[in-house]
Amino acid sequence: MINFIVVDDFKEMTKKVELIINKIMMNNKVDYKIHIFEDYNKDFKNIMNEPLTNKIYLLDIETKSASGIDVARVIRKTDLDSVIIFITAHEELSSIIVKEQLMVLTFICKFDNFEYKVRSSIMKALAYIGKKMAIKFSDNNVLYIIPINDILYIIHDNVERKCLIKTSGSIYKIGKTLAELFDLAGGTLTYSHRSCLVNENRIVKFNKKEKVIIFDNGDSINIVSDSYKKGVCQKC
Repeated sequence: MINFIVVDDFKEMTKKVELIINKIMMNNKVDYKIHIFEDYNKDFKNIMNEPLTNKIYLLDIETKSASGIDVARVIRKTDLDSVIIFITAHEELSSIIVKEQLMVLTFICKFDNFEYKVRSSIMKALAYIGKKMAIKFSDNNVLYIIPINDILYIIHDNVERKCLIKTSGSIYKIGKTLAELFDLAGGTLTYSHRSCLVNENRIVKFNKKEKVIIFDNGDSINIVSDSYKKGVCQKC
């Protein structure tokens, strides 16, 4: 799940940003949610402190009650992974942001090609998160961190009652259900069968007639059911 957290004290501005996000995510199978705030209020702070996955902040530098720069300082005290994008009408503050070293993705002026820059920044943020996304869990006292990009497919073994996670170089046997792993992957994997998840980004060819999926490393599987095949690899 991608969590977009948008703060601006002008409703028209938050509506613009929300529209841009929806347009981008419309073609993306990853689950997402947009949290909109008009100020850095109690509700915002609750979201900020929640352990939500994959946060992308789009913060107004100056609202009626607080400074986005001060808020970013607070975020970075405990959260080094979330993406922060500043949006402001005060372009002169960019030098302050650079000096603060708050690991900000970018700084967007409301009056300088705004929509294009917001779209471009969100695309960069999604690419950054995509590289970092991983399935993380503990199984038999062993901590597993498997990057999503490494996964080819996951199948459920009815005999052993475990899931097999197939990457380019390894196979992991995990005592979790397919549904649990689907949730851990944040919706980035796709069902090809009720007992199989595939990584569409690793698929290079899908023969719908033969129901064979071929991955970019040469591996292939034929675990595809009629009820799921329409949703597999729309780009193929």
